[in-house]
Order: sequence, then C-alpha cells, then structure tokens
Amino acid sequence: MLRCVVLDDYQDVALAMADWSRLAERVEVTVLREHLDSEDALVEALSGVEVLVVMRERTPLTGSLLARLPGLRLVVTSGMRNASIDLAAAERQGVVVCGSASRSEPAVELTWALILGLARKLVPESTALRAGGPWQSSVGVDLAGSTLGLLGLGKIGTRVAAVGAAFGMDVLAWSQNLTEDRAAAAGARLAASKEELLAASDFVSIHLVLGERTRGLVDAESFVHMRQSAYLVNTSRAAIVDQAALVDALRAGRIAGAGLDVFEVEPLPADHPLRSLPTVLATPHLGYVTKNNYSAYFREAVEDIEAFLAGAPVRVLGAAK
Repeated sequence: MLRCVVLDDYQDVALAMADWSRLAERVEVTVLREHLDSEDALVEALSGVEVLVVMRERTPLTGSLLARLPGLRLVVTSGMRNASIDLAAAERQGVVVCGSASRSEPAVELTWALILGLARKLVPESTALRAGGPWQSSVGVDLAGSTLGLLGLGKIGTRVAAVGAAFGMDVLAWSQNLTEDRAAAAGARLAASKEELLAASDFVSIHLVLGERTRGLVDAESFVHMRQSAYLVNTSRAAIVDQAALVDALRAGRIAGAGLDVFEVEPLPADHPLRSLPTVLATPHLGYVTKNNYSAYFREAVEDIEAFLAGAPVRVLGAAK
C-alpha cells in the first residue's frame, strides 16, 4: 500500500469530491485540514509518504523540503501551473509532478464580487443593518460610465472585460505584450502604458501571471499615478503588487480602497494590517474555490494517481513532460 496525503483541505471536502475508493486496494489516503507552515512540521507529517496531493500554492514544495522527503514519488497539484513547486528539484529527485484541469470562470466571478462589494460598500452597509446601525451611510460608485483598467487580458482578463462592457464601463487594458488588435478583439482599448492605464481607471483589476517581469509591477510609484477615488482589485498573485506600498497607499488615502483575494503569506497573519484597514475588502483566496473546480481537481487527482500506478503518468508538469 502506498501512502497518500492530501494537504490543506480547509473545507474538509476532498474525499467527498471524487471517488477515492478506486484507489482503496493500492493507496491509503490521509487528509490534513490544518495548514502546516514550517518545513519541520511538514517533514514530520509527511515522513514515509509516497504520494502528495496539494492545492494550488497553499503549501510551497521547495527544493529543501523535497530533499527531506526521499520516499516521495508523485505530487499532484490542482491546475496545470503551480509556481510554488520547485519542478527542477522534483525532477532531480525523480518525483513526478502532475496537474489537473482548472476553470477560469470562478476567478472572474470573484473579481466582480469584489468590484461590486467595493463600489456599493456592501460589507459595511450589511454589517450596519445587522447590528442596528445607521440606515444607509454611504453613497455608491456607479460602474456604468466609469473606466475599468485591466492589467492583463488573458483568459480571465478577457472574461472580466466582457462583464465590464455589459455594465457599460469603458474598458482599458495593458500588459507588456498586448497589442491593439488583441485588446480590440476582447472589447477593450489598449492603454499606451501602465501609467496611462492607472491614471485613467476608476477600477484597476490585475490578471497577470507572476513572473520576473510582473513581480512588483504595481509599486509605490504606481499608486502616485492612480486616482484618489480609484480601487485596486487583485485576484491574481499578491507579489505582483508591492504589499508595503499598497498598505502605505491605503493608510494615506492615496486610493479609495482595495479588493484582495491573494496575499504573500497565507493564511494571512492575524495582526496583518490588510485584515483591519477599513478600505480593504478581503477574502481568503477564494478565487478558485467552487464546487465545479474542486470536483475537477480531486477527480483528476484520482486519475493522475491511477495513471502513475499504471506506469503511464498523465498531465505531467515541468521538464519531464
């Protein structure tokens, strides 16, 4: 019997989302709900484990951690991209890494939940209503006629653009390689520069892949270009935004607020200012957390394990692909 551990099953739903009984005669499956945030704790919990199932970037699989897990043979991650797995180290160690399908619609939907929540002050108004507070205390921001600026116009950004257009927003887009034709095909106008997009937008939403060119792309200077009445929304990757600069901008009122679903450290420390700043609407990295996505993740995790046991791995990531 191989030992398999599913990490970070926060909602305790992994076993209910797929037919794990197909592995029962060959694999013993254990689920860990609580996040383990130290390498030593992970090594202790995963000692002797051959198969590991991870959820996106919840637990980084660094080279040093993998080296301390010599029995590990297979890692299955949700999605076909996981920047927190050292794929080169895994390959050197002979560990196969496989992925799964992942839908873009959930992230699009959460992006709009954050935009609408910020625009209409839904959380403070709902909280006041429940607590017997003032009946109406804010004036909402209109989406119709305002400008939506998209940093990134890939699969998710294109869908966000379509919803913005349906609301009657003027949609701008920019990324390093975006062309005028590609922007127009998505119903957006190409901004000449990042700075132009930031200066013209009432809502700026980030939909870029994290890499060397995008890490820290939204920096302290970026907030100087943004309107004081503008909102920043990030459902992509936290490191695209300089987090210290974001906190400073929010504290100083240089922007009106932020809608955030991603953080450099997750779970976010209890004393982190992004938990308490009044102009922040934050969710605990829920962009991909939907029934359809989870069903696909865990169903294909079972398939990945079966294929590996049969000697024909599928959906392999990295240089071994």
